[in-house]
Amino acid sequence: MSEIHPTAILGKSVQIGKNCVLGPHVVLEDGVKMGSDNKILTGTQICSGTEIGDHNEIHMYSVIGHAPQDLAYKGEATFTKIGNGNVIREFVTIHRGTKPGTSTVIGNSNYLMAYCHVAHNCEIQNHVLMVNQASLTGHCVVEDGAFLSGMTGFHQFTRIGRFAMVSALSAANKDIPPYVTCGGRPAVALGINTVGLRRAGFSSASRAEIKQAFKTLYRSGLNVTQALEIMEKNLSGEKDSATREHLCYLIDFIRRSKRGIIDGAQESFEDSRDTLRPKK
Repeated sequence: MSEIHPTAILGKSVQIGKNCVLGPHVVLEDGVKMGSDNKILTGTQICSGTEIGDHNEIHMYSVIGHAPQDLAYKGEATFTKIGNGNVIREFVTIHRGTKPGTSTVIGNSNYLMAYCHVAHNCEIQNHVLMVNQASLTGHCVVEDGAFLSGMTGFHQFTRIGRFAMVSALSAANKDIPPYVTCGGRPAVALGINTVGLRRAGFSSASRAEIKQAFKTLYRSGLNVTQALEIMEKNLSGEKDSATREHLCYLIDFIRRSKRGIIDGAQESFEDSRDTLRPKK
């Protein structure tokens, strides 16, 4: 049985699963659907068109599924869909889609720290971590395992690849390839996310091949088209299936990029821990 505080406000046709906790002054607008074992803390407002799965924690004064900050939005029915096992901390804002019938989508097991913002029509996949005040503009895609540090910002339609890591105070206006670390304003690629890949179970052989692909892409002096040709040629000799899968995904991500990928730093992160420091 769910525990609903007497000051909580529930709109029409709200659906709540088993063992949910709704704290003081929580508002669920008309038609909200919620699965089981969710904890919604004080003052949170969950707006119409929102569907939430199971085992989520939404902390104090978050606003989920509110109208998008888009001058073209005219009040049409749009949606917010949140999966399972997410932690959404204090004062997070997540806005629903902007064009009729579209959705903002949050997957599973993500952690959004305080004051993060997810704009309309974004897609956050699984196991993503957004540190305090990381902000996504409309239509961004954040793929599995990405790490967005505090006070980072991203241009509309930016795509952030699997296990990419963005350093604090950075801003990106192009796609961020999978597996890389990047930072700056605008963000530039610094190296590969070795720690993140190791924690995710990537073998040492896979990490070595990803690092070599990074060097081909960013340290060889070739343009992107030339680098991709060499990466694909090297791929033909790769026998390890997991490594091959990772490299195929990297190549495909770059080929499908509509905004283009971020540039590389002039020197590698391994060569200088002060890459972002202005040259004297």
